[in-house]
Amino acid sequence: MIRTLLTALMLAFALPLAAQAGDLKKPEVFADFKGLALKGYDSVAYHTERRAVKGDPAFEVEWKGAKWHFASAENRDQFAADPERWAPQYGGYCAWAITRGRVVGIDPTIFRIVDDKLYLNLNMKVHKDWLAEMPQMIARGDEQWPEVLVLTN
Repeated sequence: MIRTLLTALMLAFALPLAAQAGDLKKPEVFADFKGLALKGYDSVAYHTERRAVKGDPAFEVEWKGAKWHFASAENRDQFAADPERWAPQYGGYCAWAITRGRVVGIDPTIFRIVDDKLYLNLNMKVHKDWLAEMPQMIARGDEQWPEVLVLTN
């Protein structure tokens, strides 16, 4: 009974605040609680070094509502000149989850470059499942993105 009362009170206060906030939609780019895309990893380095490289806040660009960090000024400048080329697919959300109509965060160290596009996954188990059917997963993800954001909001 106390739990029910507490839940009702929380909803009574939370729903009006949410309505006032107005924009509770999922952002187009996945960002962590600090507002960092890729949890601060360098999106250019995934392509050029084929590994996850932590970015430096000294080399920051804001794009699509998120802060992007880079390991060097050169990487930052490459991204700023053509962000669509270097940004991850599906806004940096888990590629496997997108195929199921959901937006889920990622582990930035679990990725794959396919046809010069960066795909990320939530964890290693999900990544293995995604790899097992990669061509179909990419086709399905491409088909569902960006509608997934609309459906999940």
